Amino acid sequence: MKKLRITFNSPVVLGFIFISLAVLLLGILTAGVSNELLFMTYHSSLTNPLTYVRFFTHVLGHGGWAHYIGNASYILLLGPMLEEKYGSKRILQVILITAVVTGVMNYLLFWNVALCGASGVVFAFILLTSFTSFKNGEIPLTFILVAIVFIGQQVYEGVFLEDDISNMSHILGGIVGAVVGYKLNKK
Repeated sequence: MKKLRITFNSPVVLGFIFISLAVLLLGILTAGVSNELLFMTYHSSLTNPLTYVRFFTHVLGHGGWAHYIGNASYILLLGPMLEEKYGSKRILQVILITAVVTGVMNYLLFWNVALCGASGVVFAFILLTSFTSFKNGEIPLTFILVAIVFIGQQVYEGVFLEDDISNMSHILGGIVGAVVGYKLNKK
């Protein structure tokens, strides 16, 4: 009988989840000061170098355990499959592109809103997953349905609900996932 062992099967996804967990714990220990300083993007001076750092690092910060667990669950569910299909470098690129797009757009469009969390990355992964069986010259029905259900829900909630959820980052993350999924699978 072959001996079972635990493998580090998805280095980017697992690294992202563990770093996000460390950031969450640091946020708890510092009563949120670390999040505000490094892991939350908001309209701050462009002369402050941390403004540019936060465009990338805001996806690592979370507002609490429920926020973290919700995002981590989806990322751990979808990420390893995507990392296996597209490779670690591509998945890291998707995370970074999603972070900077959502961070910059939040900065430009929502001057009074602070943004933290990996929800944009989750939506990028959801839409990217719907392209896993993509063939040239075809648009998967799963992609159309996922786009309608997930993006449609975010548009509806953004228009009709007032809560602390950044529907814009979900929509932009979904667009990043769809564009990347299309480009990667076009060949």
